[in-house]
Amino acid sequence: MSSPPTPYYRRNSWWTARLNGLVGRLARHGIRLAGSAELTVRGRVSGRPQRIPVNPHTHRGEQYLVSARGHSQWVRNMRAAGGGELRVGRKVRRFTAQELPDAEKPPVLRTYLERWGWQAGRYFQGVTAKSSGEEIAAIAPDHPVFRITVVD
Repeated sequence: MSSPPTPYYRRNSWWTARLNGLVGRLARHGIRLAGSAELTVRGRVSGRPQRIPVNPHTHRGEQYLVSARGHSQWVRNMRAAGGGELRVGRKVRRFTAQELPDAEKPPVLRTYLERWGWQAGRYFQGVTAKSSGEEIAAIAPDHPVFRITVVD
């Protein structure tokens, strides 16, 4: 009997991890780089706040968080917590999160790649905003997408 496939996840390089730390600290102090924000989500095991820079994405008037690197720790924490906070300087937005089913992801992924492909495109296995709908649908299971709703 074979085991289920391992969910897609692309680990940060040493350099990317350091750069993410810098981008997160800048967002925490009110400096957005290309629209980034700092995500805080409660750790599913530790219970402690975990922070990571993210690119909040707007599609058809709704806000989303897309995991370019796949089923990462922040994704697993978000599934357990059901929400978190986005911070830029003193502005903190608390939100709830609903994970999209794979069938609903392609239009969001396409517009995410249009906006953020220059930065995160290398994590999408060669798929770009100009790829076919079938190609985007094929990678959708590898990239969790959360619709976020601000609660305060």
